[in-house]
Amino acid sequence: MAQTEQFAVRAAHGPSPVGSVVERMRSLRSDLPPADGLAVFNRVYLAVTEEFGRHAEGGHFTDRPAADTLAVLFARRYLAAVDDADGGRRPPACWRPLFQYRRHPGVRPLQFALAGINAHIGHDLALAVVETCRALGREPADLESGFDRVGDILVQLEEQIREDLMPGPDLLEIADPLTHLVGAWSLERARESAWSAARLLWGLRDLPDLAEEFTERLDAGVGLVGRCLLTPWR
Repeated sequence: MAQTEQFAVRAAHGPSPVGSVVERMRSLRSDLPPADGLAVFNRVYLAVTEEFGRHAEGGHFTDRPAADTLAVLFARRYLAAVDDADGGRRPPACWRPLFQYRRHPGVRPLQFALAGINAHIGHDLALAVVETCRALGREPADLESGFDRVGDILVQLEEQIREDLMPGPDLLEIADPLTHLVGAWSLERARESAWSAARLLWGLRDLPDLAEEFTERLDAGVGLVGRCLLTPWR
């Protein structure tokens, strides 16, 4: 039995596996300096994952095993990128800007948070949906309700994230370039694009060469957006 299939069985019949990725992110929070760009994103993602856990425990998902499986396979892609960087390997292109600029003094915390969210939603989410479908023997349409509910949690937290990480009243000035930069990126649009990409990749599952080419181009494109989001301002 494949590793993802074994995981899906545990998700269906045992306690929620989300706790394992939450603990890993809490460990990262303890180990990383607070100003590190990766630490900024990790705090945001930890808050989102903990909120997901509360919703799941509260019975907000009609298909709890599918929601848990998607949440954990999704989180593992971020954690794998961290392991790649820590191990001296090249993480996916979408994550490289964050790791390259994580200690740059001219990049503001909000930029780090958005760059991480961009990489994770823009690239990892589509792949996690496909991986979940394969693990559970489902179609993307079977996961759409849970996907949308997770997306609703993210959107609810986005405004709080922006408020918490805004550097100060200067961002209220329309001429501030960072105002334009963060205003040009939308989590809602990223989520919609991720769902379209997942459906397309699922449709290409019997055409591995095309699926690989699309995934590589998706990775590179999301990485380019991340690099723009991390433009230093001093």
